[in-house]
Amino acid sequence: MNSAVPDRLLAGLGRTESGPEVLRMLVEDQHTRRLLLFRALLDAVRDAPRDALPQHVRDRVHRHWSLLEAADGADRATARKVLFYPLVGPWLHRCLRGLAALSENAGVPARAGTPEGRTELLRELGHLGSLAVAAAARTGVPFALQLPVHGGRLGLPTLGVLRCGSPAVGITGRGGDTGLTLTPAPGRETPADVRPWEHGSWWSPNPRWIPLHRLPGGPGSVLLDDLDPFRTADSGLDRHGLGATGALTLEQRAGWDAVWRGVHAELRVGGEGRALEAERLLHCLVPLVRPPGASPSTAGAAHCSGTRREAFGAVLSSVPDTPSALAATLVHELQHAKLAALTDRVVLHRADGRARYWAPWRPDPRPFDGLLQGTYAHLGLADYWHRCALSTTDAARRDGAWAEHSRCHAQVSATLPALRGSRSLTPAGRALVEGMVARHAELRERPPPKGHLARAAAYVETARTMWRRQRTG
Repeated sequence: MNSAVPDRLLAGLGRTESGPEVLRMLVEDQHTRRLLLFRALLDAVRDAPRDALPQHVRDRVHRHWSLLEAADGADRATARKVLFYPLVGPWLHRCLRGLAALSENAGVPARAGTPEGRTELLRELGHLGSLAVAAAARTGVPFALQLPVHGGRLGLPTLGVLRCGSPAVGITGRGGDTGLTLTPAPGRETPADVRPWEHGSWWSPNPRWIPLHRLPGGPGSVLLDDLDPFRTADSGLDRHGLGATGALTLEQRAGWDAVWRGVHAELRVGGEGRALEAERLLHCLVPLVRPPGASPSTAGAAHCSGTRREAFGAVLSSVPDTPSALAATLVHELQHAKLAALTDRVVLHRADGRARYWAPWRPDPRPFDGLLQGTYAHLGLADYWHRCALSTTDAARRDGAWAEHSRCHAQVSATLPALRGSRSLTPAGRALVEGMVARHAELRERPPPKGHLARAAAYVETARTMWRRQRTG
């Protein structure tokens, strides 16, 4: 899919601006792609080799699909909040890769992945049933279904998790808004009656039920998802010593709540567009453990965050110390999310993936696409901190904002020439980059104090010198 995007919208995105029209375009495009992935999943199950995908698995997938269709027919908008939930994306991609491997190795079972991998795929296809149950529960469709339990937990996306020692759970949807009954089989554990509760959460008096936590107030309706089994699967976080937290304690959730309550006001300081982006694009936060060795007294990173291309609408983050820090994290990560969604829709460049570009925020060489992504995110931060510095009357906060702005602006200054001068840019990519150049220049019109400029320039030059030494040494 390579639908044209008007130059005015590309230029606006390049300036890091996001009005309702462009946000609607990106969201609708991502939703269309999600529906196509669901269709691809159904087709891949149908086309999988008979000896690799047992008939009872195919039948189960079709039962779950039928329940999803019933929920979609009863209340499409509500059902699709489950289908479009960000963390459904990693699961879909994982299943499609597994099914593709089965088809590629048809007739040669020994090459169709390890036996453990095949067993894992068959188990993960069952997650479609959990999605169907969540959609049916939210739309009030009555049903009766049994789902297997793996690892002592049965997760229902957007609702919560049932801790369970039984091998399976019978689930009855009572229809209307009266909720669900989850009955562990063979019946040695107490059933859990789960029903809608305040603030959109789903509650049960049964202590084995862990509801998914909805963050209070703030921009949009955002879930703090510390339960989804696919939230960091195949993310590569483990290569950096990072990973998701386990289920948070009540105290830890309260810590997130405290930071979250101040985020909307902080985002609005950086412009109404920042708050609008969070409202339209952000649907869940995945809590991460802090980087190894992180503490207030260390010189290393005390915070980490990221986005996943296949999980549009999710931001992964360790808990920031302040609402201001979380707001800056969201600005940075939603820049990545916007650009990733845009590149799904339109080709911005035709550069190869060879890592050869210097970026002052990374010690390793970057491919052209990575340079574009990083520059775009840092330009968004430069804009955000510039607005913060100009709007506050608190001297300490203003000084901190100028320092952050100066560093990000200087970093973008160092990388924009490589982007602008590239022959790999398409016309759409050229329009985007020219918008970036224009906004970068505008930020110079009200510069920070000279001391901040000098320190930022020295920071970038130090990074450049270290890069050159690595390349020549």
